[in-house]
Amino acid sequence: MLTIGYIGNGKSTNRYHLPFSLNREHLNVKTIYARNPDKTDWDKVPGIHYTNDMSSLMNDEEIQLVVICTHTESHYSYAKMALDHGKHVLVEKPFMLTKEEAESIFQYAKEKNLVIQCYQNRRYDSDFLTTQKVIESGKLGDLLEVEMHYDYYRPEIPNGTKQFSPYSSYLYGHGVHTIDQVISYFGQPDTIRSDVRQLLGAGRMNDYFDLDFYYSTLKVSVKSSFFRLKPRPSLIAYGKNGVFVKQTEDRQEEHLKLFYLPKGHADFGVDLPQHYGTLTYIDEEGVYHEEKVVSERGDYARVYDDIYEAIIHGKDKVIKDEETLTVMGTLEEGIRGLK
Repeated sequence: MLTIGYIGNGKSTNRYHLPFSLNREHLNVKTIYARNPDKTDWDKVPGIHYTNDMSSLMNDEEIQLVVICTHTESHYSYAKMALDHGKHVLVEKPFMLTKEEAESIFQYAKEKNLVIQCYQNRRYDSDFLTTQKVIESGKLGDLLEVEMHYDYYRPEIPNGTKQFSPYSSYLYGHGVHTIDQVISYFGQPDTIRSDVRQLLGAGRMNDYFDLDFYYSTLKVSVKSSFFRLKPRPSLIAYGKNGVFVKQTEDRQEEHLKLFYLPKGHADFGVDLPQHYGTLTYIDEEGVYHEEKVVSERGDYARVYDDIYEAIIHGKDKVIKDEETLTVMGTLEEGIRGLK
């Protein structure tokens, strides 16, 4: 059993963590800290201790893992505090403000012989897992290009933001997901080229990004905008022999927003046939094929399974420090020069 305490009681904790950590028998959520635990839009979960006393969480010897779900600016200080109290740490994305902070906290955790890791739950998105399955089937042939899109039509957000902040930028908040997907599956790129914009002009929020990752003959592109009335396909993979197009994204977030939770719902996050991607390819005999690919099942709880294995059984972390450092460096470089 791994006993958990949370710092933060907002959307991150209640929408993207508790539905999964409460749905695993080997996890026990004991405490949630918030400055004002009674002032929240979220119902309290029976059996969890809510407190505004940080010391009661930090000094509780039963709590082994502290999960930090606060604003990015406080990630480093809370992570260090937890490590100082002998706790393992899971930190919401983006992991830290800078690559330098990330390097520092990873080194500090090693000195303490403790586990610290970023909560990169989108590695377990259905569309991403399904695309991996298709690539590994070999039907596409040699892989040439992959396009990953994370589009919204939410103009009210950039229109309502009158100043620029690197750490609340679109790249830091959303690009971090797809950047981590690229690094986790394709590895360290040879080069990265980034086009990160403020479509409403200087001094406004970053609302667009287009990043290209180069791996010898393979190019992987990550593209996103707040102004896409009709989103591009979630994922497209091109090979010498074919193409796979996954139009729709993982459905876990859709269900979470509807409070249709994984506990008690066997079809949580599961694609329906109309969501399946299309694989088109020429086989070794030159025969043309076009077929639907049944989607893999996404499951954000697998991040908790991974860190459980690392803490309780001493296994290697699935989300590697080097991968997180590459992500942080990519975010910093992408936002450089914007004001």
